[in-house]
Amino acid sequence: MVSKMVDFLSAFNSVTLAELEVGKHLYWQIGNLKLHGQVFLTSWFVIAVLVLVSVLASSNIKRIPSGIQNLMEYALEFIRDLAKNQIGEKEYRPWVPFVGTLFLFIFVSNWSGALVPFKLIELPEGELTAPTSDINTTIALALLTSLAYFYAGFSKKGLGYFGNYVQPVSFMLPFKIIEDFTKPLSLSFRLFGNILADELVVGVLVLLVPLFVPLPVMALGLFTSAIQALIFATLAAAYIGEALEDHHGAEEGEH
Repeated sequence: MVSKMVDFLSAFNSVTLAELEVGKHLYWQIGNLKLHGQVFLTSWFVIAVLVLVSVLASSNIKRIPSGIQNLMEYALEFIRDLAKNQIGEKEYRPWVPFVGTLFLFIFVSNWSGALVPFKLIELPEGELTAPTSDINTTIALALLTSLAYFYAGFSKKGLGYFGNYVQPVSFMLPFKIIEDFTKPLSLSFRLFGNILADELVVGVLVLLVPLFVPLPVMALGLFTSAIQALIFATLAAAYIGEALEDHHGAEEGEH
């Protein structure tokens, strides 16, 4: 009896759960460089979607917008308000493209994993998923954010930017340095963990209850995916605003 049960469980695992294998990837070898093929393919797809929608929205601009033009103008207004609230009225405009690109890329990437039937495309190894369900993508986005707020601080304050590390007191220096490392880590792992967990939960439910139960979970996943894009873009803008903040001016105003 026990041997039959073991045989059944091993057969069930090899037939069904093998579709949920995590960690297998398609790699492209170019000389000594090893590229993550799945991430490139899905990222190019997301970029192509964004470029196509942008071209369609701007190809026939009307004074009274409608359709895709109306959608893109609403998205632009939303991103502009987000950047203005986090960075400030005077300095937000140059950063709207960066914050907007982060938000739209992450938003479309997250939704592509749920709405696009990537898993129907067979690969020699691994499977296609949302770009943001791969830690390499989220770390790259987080490092870009770090570079952006360092650039923002240096471009405005020069070497005086390092003065922020000893504000309000000098013993804050080690904590501020640690914070510079934890910011990209928290950004990348939060986004990666949420999107990967959502795809795994939906995948398990589709295998176990393939008809109606996964639908509410997928709808909830779309909502949380949009929230994750908003959180990432908001935090990126907040970090840039913090780097641009004039602490000396604020202190003088308080006095």
